[in-house]
Amino acid sequence: MTQPAPSAQHHGPEKGTVTGPVSAPTPEKGGGLRALGLRADVRNLSLLGVLAVLVAVGGLTEPDAFLDTGNLQLILTQSSVIGVVTVGMTLVIIGGGIDLSVGAMVALASVWATTLATQDFGFAGILFTAVIVGLAAGLVNGVLIAYGRLVPFIATLAMLASARGLALQITDGRTQIVTVQSVLDLGLPDSYVLGIPPLVLFFAAVTVIGWLVLNRTTFGRRTVAIGGNAEAARLAGIDVRRQRLYLYLLSGLCCGIAAFMLIVLSGSGQNTNGNLYELDAIAAAIIGGTLLSGGRGTIVGSVLGVLVFTTITNIFALNNLQSDVQQIAKGAIIVAAVLVQRRTLRGGET
Repeated sequence: MTQPAPSAQHHGPEKGTVTGPVSAPTPEKGGGLRALGLRADVRNLSLLGVLAVLVAVGGLTEPDAFLDTGNLQLILTQSSVIGVVTVGMTLVIIGGGIDLSVGAMVALASVWATTLATQDFGFAGILFTAVIVGLAAGLVNGVLIAYGRLVPFIATLAMLASARGLALQITDGRTQIVTVQSVLDLGLPDSYVLGIPPLVLFFAAVTVIGWLVLNRTTFGRRTVAIGGNAEAARLAGIDVRRQRLYLYLLSGLCCGIAAFMLIVLSGSGQNTNGNLYELDAIAAAIIGGTLLSGGRGTIVGSVLGVLVFTTITNIFALNNLQSDVQQIAKGAIIVAAVLVQRRTLRGGET
């Protein structure tokens, strides 16, 4: 895939020009950086505007149902699981990769964490297993891509098939019911904090941590650098392979956390969990301003993208509209977002 022009990279090194002492690439100061920040702010404000329009549409078409507190809590809760996955996906894409296996990893982690043997260890056993399985799957992806030199598309596609197959084998096609009451209690209204479901708080915590990692750490700057120009980053002293390994580990960690949240939400583990999460996460990241070619993106934009898609789904459900119309609407939004990205990049080249 063709890399975007250097002026359109967010915090990325200038493409193909590494001179002087070897050091980590630093963002170009001045007008270029301010212009990129301004474009990111404009995009996020635009997404907030889209959300405002969707809320208005929902309020006009189904005022009693859509604006009900319970429904708004439902929208946030449904956004939380895919939102955590999207945070990990955003980091991977900014680093120049892709992860098609996130949905399958969520399924595998959820069924492994809900086996009878795991449930015997209670709340801690379920949470620990979900996170460890997600990390293990992410480690396999990272090793194959970073050190096995497999194309991310192929490696994660293989993980998608393998994880789905293993999840089916573990469950034998049956739903595994959770019997640990402390886990189930997290999904009950009595556990809400100031009216906010615990899953939403988990999502908020992951979002804040993801934002800090990307924008306030050396790890985040290195991620942007290898996504913008991996060869320039390597010449500047960044261990590109290790950085990519860490990114897929983070994606696996997010999938493990999302699997636990899904267990709380559904009260069960199924091999069909996380179906099409990879497409939803990629779509949310794209409309949030993350470039598929890598080197630029924002956690805030991706989170807003998740909220936009979840709100659309909710409005369509309340108005009894068919799912095929919903998919057409999502597709149109994705195409529009990509066209806006291309126009933005062309504007940055002039």
